[in-house]
Amino acid sequence: MINHEIFFKGLKSNLGVRSPTISLAACFVALGALLKDAGFNLQQSAASSIFTYALPGQLVMAESLLIGTSLINIFIAVWLVNFRLYPMTVSLFPLLAHKSQPRWKYLLSCHFLAVSSWLVAKESYEKVEQKYRIDFWIGVGVGTWSTAIISTVIGYLLADYLNKNIMIGLAIVNPVYFFCMMIGAMKNISISISVIGGTILGPVIYLYSTEWAILYAGIIAGSIAFLFGEKNGKS
Repeated sequence: MINHEIFFKGLKSNLGVRSPTISLAACFVALGALLKDAGFNLQQSAASSIFTYALPGQLVMAESLLIGTSLINIFIAVWLVNFRLYPMTVSLFPLLAHKSQPRWKYLLSCHFLAVSSWLVAKESYEKVEQKYRIDFWIGVGVGTWSTAIISTVIGYLLADYLNKNIMIGLAIVNPVYFFCMMIGAMKNISISISVIGGTILGPVIYLYSTEWAILYAGIIAGSIAFLFGEKNGKS
């Protein structure tokens, strides 16, 4: 069973000034409005956040459905977009593992993985006893997941009152928040290289390849930071 005290502790960790939940809500409000403009009904819009729960993947899915892409192609496209969550899974779940906890908790809670919930968990997991960290994580995940679903519905209902500029503004709140968090995490040379390198390379590569700029910048800057960290014994 889930330890309710630890679960609610994780749920409450989504609150506070440093929490990404507010920026997450802003993005999903924009998503709900965009889905309505794209012709989705309320049930379909809510279901996209319930079952997909990944803003870039949901946008890819919506656009693919609108142009009549086959289900297998949609699956592959969403899978590729959400592959970015794999490194976060690898870095987080070993910190939550405990032999006394059943496997179903880990399988269930994989669905809650997102950048926002990952940030909350990484900042707070050390304050929780190892045995109950998975319960804490489930609380964190349920909080962010619920926020996404509710915000999608709110955005859908408010779509008629949001113009294009407002929706764009709401949509970029989360990336700006994460960028600020990365700057705050620049505590060693490897992280600094990856953040600064990606910031510089992104606009430069964009001049030559608009579609692949973010991917190339991330791979190059991240690889340089990793190799530098390995060489100097820093991660």
